[in-house]
Amino acid sequence: MGSWDDWIGREEVRTDRVDAGLVSRWLATFDRDAASDDNVPQGLHWCLCLPDAATAKLGPDGHPLRDDGAESFLPPMPLPRRMWASSKTEFFKPLHVGEVVTRTSRILSITEKSGNSGRLAFVDVAHETAGENGLAVLEVQSIVYREAVGTETPLSPPSAGATGFDANGWQSQRVVVPSEPMLFRYSALTFNSHRIHYDLPYARNEERYRGLVVHGPLTASLLLDLARRELGDNALASFTFRGLSPAICGEALHLVMRGSGNEIELAAFAGDGRQIMAAAAQGHI
Repeated sequence: MGSWDDWIGREEVRTDRVDAGLVSRWLATFDRDAASDDNVPQGLHWCLCLPDAATAKLGPDGHPLRDDGAESFLPPMPLPRRMWASSKTEFFKPLHVGEVVTRTSRILSITEKSGNSGRLAFVDVAHETAGENGLAVLEVQSIVYREAVGTETPLSPPSAGATGFDANGWQSQRVVVPSEPMLFRYSALTFNSHRIHYDLPYARNEERYRGLVVHGPLTASLLLDLARRELGDNALASFTFRGLSPAICGEALHLVMRGSGNEIELAAFAGDGRQIMAAAAQGHI
């Protein structure tokens, strides 16, 4: 792979409006009642200012094609598999229904590595989402690109073992089973056409997943919802998460939380104890 220095600092600016219908559909996806005010729930910013590439300009995986052109924000890495690896998010103020928002995205760094699964490339992107009253959300997202896999590659993750998840030591727990309709709805909310979330033959045969893959930000949103249930609406000042293993559609997700104040720990586990996601948060003082 060549040098990607010219991509560092590249910016993209998008505008959107917080539509009441979007908020209603987001709440319905998570089986939540209508909000008591016009504040937007934390996590809904992932449904705003979305890439809107034409269908003809999508790649084989369903993501927008990347090239050397000026309109291509992300670099054309010669690595076909893409995953949202982690995010570090700060919440400064709630967005409001009807508000016009602007998201400014900037590529911070591009790092190439070699791992057990082959070559990797990490692209860190800063997203600043501002409403009519100033900066609302600041996020640094890490995207990882990986090599293609062959048909002989074992399906990932391994089949669930017999060992069950032990919730001892966690103050709060909730079990959710992400279904095909939930994945479909979240893909629609985020205009995400990545085929691993809805095309089972593709997920299995091309990317060698054991089943449909639950979106990383969907799992993160479920953890944010657990924090809301315990702490109230828009209670977090910061939230970070890191994906550790794929969550598979139709399999139980154990969402857990402990701590308080500036030391809140959250996590998602599979039913056999395999950790799906690690997360941490700080509450507003």
